[in-house]
Amino acid sequence: MTTTANAKPEAALGKLLTAAVDSSQAFLRKIDPDAAADIDAFRRRQVTRPSIVVVGETKRGKSSLVNALIGVPNLSPVDAAVATATYLEFVHAETPGAKAWLPGREDPVPLGLNDLRDWGTAFGRLPEGVRPPRRIEVGHTAPLLQYLTLVDTPGTGGLDPMHVEIALDAVEKASALLFVVDASGPFAKPELDFLIEASKRVNFVVFALTKTDAYPGWRTIWDDDRGQLQTHAPRFASAPWYPVSARLAELAMTLPREAAPELIRESRIAELQHALIALAGKGHLLQQANVLRTIRSEVIRLDLEITDRMKATDPDPADSEKAKKDRAALAARKRTDSRQWSLALNTETQRARVEATGRLRNYVSSLQEDFLGKIEKSKGDDLKNLPQEVDRALHALSVRLSHELEFRFRKVGERVLAQVFAPHELQHVLRRLNATLRHALASKPRREGGNGDNIMIAMSAGGMAMMAGRGAMAGASALGAGALVGGGLLIPFAGVGLGLAAGAFLIYKRRVQTDRQQARVWLREVLGEARAAISDEIMHRFTDLQYALTLALDDAIERRLAQLDAHIAAIDKAMAEDKASRAKRKAALQTEREALRARVKQVDEVLVRARAIQPAQAQEAAS
Repeated sequence: MTTTANAKPEAALGKLLTAAVDSSQAFLRKIDPDAAADIDAFRRRQVTRPSIVVVGETKRGKSSLVNALIGVPNLSPVDAAVATATYLEFVHAETPGAKAWLPGREDPVPLGLNDLRDWGTAFGRLPEGVRPPRRIEVGHTAPLLQYLTLVDTPGTGGLDPMHVEIALDAVEKASALLFVVDASGPFAKPELDFLIEASKRVNFVVFALTKTDAYPGWRTIWDDDRGQLQTHAPRFASAPWYPVSARLAELAMTLPREAAPELIRESRIAELQHALIALAGKGHLLQQANVLRTIRSEVIRLDLEITDRMKATDPDPADSEKAKKDRAALAARKRTDSRQWSLALNTETQRARVEATGRLRNYVSSLQEDFLGKIEKSKGDDLKNLPQEVDRALHALSVRLSHELEFRFRKVGERVLAQVFAPHELQHVLRRLNATLRHALASKPRREGGNGDNIMIAMSAGGMAMMAGRGAMAGASALGAGALVGGGLLIPFAGVGLGLAAGAFLIYKRRVQTDRQQARVWLREVLGEARAAISDEIMHRFTDLQYALTLALDDAIERRLAQLDAHIAAIDKAMAEDKASRAKRKAALQTEREALRARVKQVDEVLVRARAIQPAQAQEAAS
């Protein structure tokens, strides 16, 4: 009966959210089609199981809390410093195990649970030559994971901005956030900044106040935290809080069954578990609310743009001289920026090409050394499978190089953009630039890579890969904190496909058989040809990149400068216009802004109704 009674309000809320998303998206599509297209893609994303992403400052007890929630001590490695390129995703599995996604590899590497410290923390030891994984998926039979996926992220504070970027990347897939603070002291500014940024696309946040057993005065800290939220982020003032002690919960797991219940009650972990399960049970509603929250963020951005335009219609007479100086500075910028930008692009492209070629040289040298060692140790028929092994190694090398080239291409674009545009201009520029690159990608024929004279190496430009949207967050530090939030640089990129040609197998069969000396000669010829082919391909790729960015960024710069010219012209026009004309133009902008704010108000009303989804406040925190 209770389930049926609960289903009716949830069904009604689902219809309300869907209607609000549909109407708001239609509204946004009329005024900013590019932003609406991005949200359409976000809306189409399929969510199989709700994902709760655990975020917070370093040393707040996130990993200990994750272990307590899952009910498995030391499952998530508890270290002071988590590897800066890794987050742990805990999913339900019939058999416990893990797998790591490494840069440069298409397939994940299987791991045991005992390997997590080596692969997922800065204190571990990875195999020689292996780069830290980007993500580790941990499967376990824990009951909580039947209802939701739990993601443990690196700390968001400290001196390394990469932590923030990795955490924001994990947040992209979040159904809701579990924000962890501890009872040692109130919110720090980086925590509040991260919370505000992360919640632009995630509507629901649950707060966990950890280490309550170590700090008897935790209620005072909780009051301070709530006061800061009310002042700096009032949207979260009513969010539920759960005071917990992961240490007591983990201690209870080590005690006999009859002694554990009291400690479990004191830890209050069960309340938080039940709250997260209840929240995850409304996964579809969470997704709809997140889409609506994203639309709201875009409408707010448009509101700010119109507000700036309104200011230009009513300039202060004292600003007249300043406007003229700004115009002169803009004209000078228009003459000089193109030349400076071309120089910067050429410098960055050459530097990235040298770095890529240097890495290629090291990779090939390492491969040659490994295979020469195998040849030296071979016995009898051991050499027969050498071509197949080399072929597999070259394929793995091509996958790694494809990922690295993709990363370096994006970095080139971002570094150049950072020299040309101020952080507040980047979002507009990126959207225009991505549109231009999409068009160039669609109209440019695919190029087959490699030297046509090669008889031992087969090479082609394979499937098309894209780096777009938040995937470009990994380079945000080059542009300033948060500069790429809401949009990133899209790079058209065709993966390098590399392997042995039929001629290599034929030559090996004719010359080598079991002859070690001939095997060494064959190996050096193959790897030398592979290196030459890839070097040639890298040169062509960077040439193509420079040409594409030259066209796309030149167009973006011209559009942006034209927009700025129009803004200055609007100020001059307003100063020259009579009062009635200025008032008329301002009234038209006011009408546009009122429509935007009316839409925000409608969205907010629905999002307030959606608060019914969030779990109730913990009894201990509410008292």
